[in-house]
Amino acid sequence: MNTFRLKISTPDGNVFDGQTAKLDLRGVGGELAVMAGHIPFMTAVKPGVCRVMDGDGSVRRGSSDGGLLNVSADGTTLLVGCFTWDE
Repeated sequence: MNTFRLKISTPDGNVFDGQTAKLDLRGVGGELAVMAGHIPFMTAVKPGVCRVMDGDGSVRRGSSDGGLLNVSADGTTLLVGCFTWDE
């Protein structure tokens, strides 16, 4: 599975910075997924669950309080006020 660079950042620093195969979360327009090769775009993100899938198919879940998602050719950045990984 192809991967892309994902960075999840809060005002306190980076929560995640690495390669991932897929990011699922809720944008202001509804549920969305980002995968390698996605077209560049920017959108506001609603509070809720984020799912980060590794290249081997394993999934980590976390929660954010909403923020901004930027997808570019250089990678994807999720800027949020607070992010907590589920145990």
